[in-house]
Amino acid sequence: ETEPLTSKKDASDCNRGEDCKENGLLVRNPKSALRLVEDGNKVHPSQGDKGEAAQISNGYSAVQSSGPCNGMGEVEDAPCTAPAATTTTTTTTSTTCGAEAQQQLMELEDRETWSKKIDFLLSVIGYAVDLGNVWRFPYICYQNGGGAFLIPYTIMAIFGGIPLFYMELALGQYHRNGCISIWRKICPIFKGIGFAICIIDLYIASYYNTIMAWAFYYLISSFTAELPWTSCTNPWNTGNCTNYFSKDNISWSVHSTSPAEEFYTRQVLQVHRSEGLDDLGGISWQLTLCLLLIFTIVYFSIWKGVKTSGKVVWVTATFPYIILFILLVRGATLPGAWRGVLYYLKPDWQKLLATEVWVDAAAQIFFSLGPGFGVLLAYASYNKFHNNCYQDALVTSTVNCMTSFVSGFVIFTVLGYMAEMRNEDVSEVAKDTGPSLLFITYAEAIANMPASTFFAIIFFLMLLTLGLDSTFAGLEGVITGVLDEFPHVWGKRRELFVLGLIIVCFLGSLATLTFGGAYVVKLFEEYATGPAVLTVVFLEAVAVSWFYGITQFCNDMKEMLGFAPGWYWRVCWVAISPLFLLFVTCSFLSNPPELRLFDYDYPYWTRVVGYCIGTSSIIFVPIYMVYRLIITPGTLKERILKSITPETATEIPFGDIRMNAV
Repeated sequence: ETEPLTSKKDASDCNRGEDCKENGLLVRNPKSALRLVEDGNKVHPSQGDKGEAAQISNGYSAVQSSGPCNGMGEVEDAPCTAPAATTTTTTTTSTTCGAEAQQQLMELEDRETWSKKIDFLLSVIGYAVDLGNVWRFPYICYQNGGGAFLIPYTIMAIFGGIPLFYMELALGQYHRNGCISIWRKICPIFKGIGFAICIIDLYIASYYNTIMAWAFYYLISSFTAELPWTSCTNPWNTGNCTNYFSKDNISWSVHSTSPAEEFYTRQVLQVHRSEGLDDLGGISWQLTLCLLLIFTIVYFSIWKGVKTSGKVVWVTATFPYIILFILLVRGATLPGAWRGVLYYLKPDWQKLLATEVWVDAAAQIFFSLGPGFGVLLAYASYNKFHNNCYQDALVTSTVNCMTSFVSGFVIFTVLGYMAEMRNEDVSEVAKDTGPSLLFITYAEAIANMPASTFFAIIFFLMLLTLGLDSTFAGLEGVITGVLDEFPHVWGKRRELFVLGLIIVCFLGSLATLTFGGAYVVKLFEEYATGPAVLTVVFLEAVAVSWFYGITQFCNDMKEMLGFAPGWYWRVCWVAISPLFLLFVTCSFLSNPPELRLFDYDYPYWTRVVGYCIGTSSIIFVPIYMVYRLIITPGTLKERILKSITPETATEIPFGDIRMNAV
């Protein structure tokens, strides 16, 4: 329904929970609305309206009054008193609500924005391009048919990943709220999604930064003339250590281990001092210090908001590309590099008939672009209202996919060199997966290159900067969500809240800093976050497309961008993207991965623990739904209708208020 602001209402209209002039929230002067359009969505009430009105520009919440103010610039669900009932009461309520609405408007208009457009683009690119682009994509690509894998990967990106990426950027920019409070303007009953996202982000921060601590340990160890993982004469080495790069004739047996593997497992992780998840052992003080330094860097990068983090990403988002280019050139000049490239891209068309290949392609593009973590909502909420987020979505997602593809050449040219030196097939060299591909195989290759110290330093610096961007983003998603939801508590105390959040994340990481911490990292990565994030984004896509309404969403985007999304985007949002998410989630749950790390096979009970951790975040969605229905007055039908109807309306440039009808 569309209600012109200049239309007149009877006093009885207020009794039906609609907007009243007396509540001090709407502008009756059409000239003000015209000035709103001309001056780029700024508030310009006329002189006569200043005492009783506050006009709210696009992208900011207007308070839809159905009762007295609750003291936070919002309005409670109690029935609105008719103006004719008590003049004194009406006047007092009008003045109070008007003052609080103007205060809320002032706070929203003072919302921080990016200093430059490039700050936003670099932040989103830095978030999307992370450690997974370097190790996960190359491994999944050659495992699933090499060059043939690019076909399902591209299809899944076009019909699943990019539409979801674009949807989150548009939602965040239009409604200008974090992952929790934004649901008041979309579909309030789904507000539990925001709380689930925050819990998931905290879980990720608890293990993801530990991987950076490993990289930091490697970086410190690289400042030597001879890298410590090149020889078998160190205190941590065993009798099985075999250096096949040595000039002596050696015999490689089944039990042989390389110096790089023993440095990673026995010196950095010290997994030999743990029996598994049921006996993690003590805490590594070296890794604890590394993690403490990383969190210190993170705190001083994000404590002031996007104004500071937007400057830090100029280094952390661009530096990896410089290093990737250097490593690509170096790898291409190594003997045997062509063998790795051939293995990487040689298509195996039969693989396309396997369902798991399509599942891997869908999962890879989804986790690479990263919708569902609240980050895109948070970053986009600091944009100008009319920023072209459509163009941003296409640019950043394309850069992300191309980075993954190029990273494959960086990795496999070196793997080809390793195969040449070992006189083995590339498939034998490329057996390591995940972090081991970087910390064992690639580290070993670097150690046996000329100028190995230089290349080791820049490589592990690159890993650090890749990880820092993603950490900035993940924590900003939580910070923006909480600060927007509780502005009266944390609005002026951002630095204190960020400090508390960093301390919580550090304490939560202690289990991953133990001697068996690598087992915990693997468990969290596979079970605690994957299915939970897929479920969250599925619910988000359904809530926006089916409850908020695809027509309403497209109208919002037309108001914001000047053009409406075409049928391709509409079909993706309504049907293809939700089915894409449902397909990946069901495939994962029906065939959960069998976990194994080094020589440790995860017992069955760890799978149960993993699912319990994942469920601990998703459980907030049904809990909040039940809570919402309980506190909402009326019959069950009325409660449901109220719970799926946006609490606040958003004003459009022509002086009309758009109300979402059910």
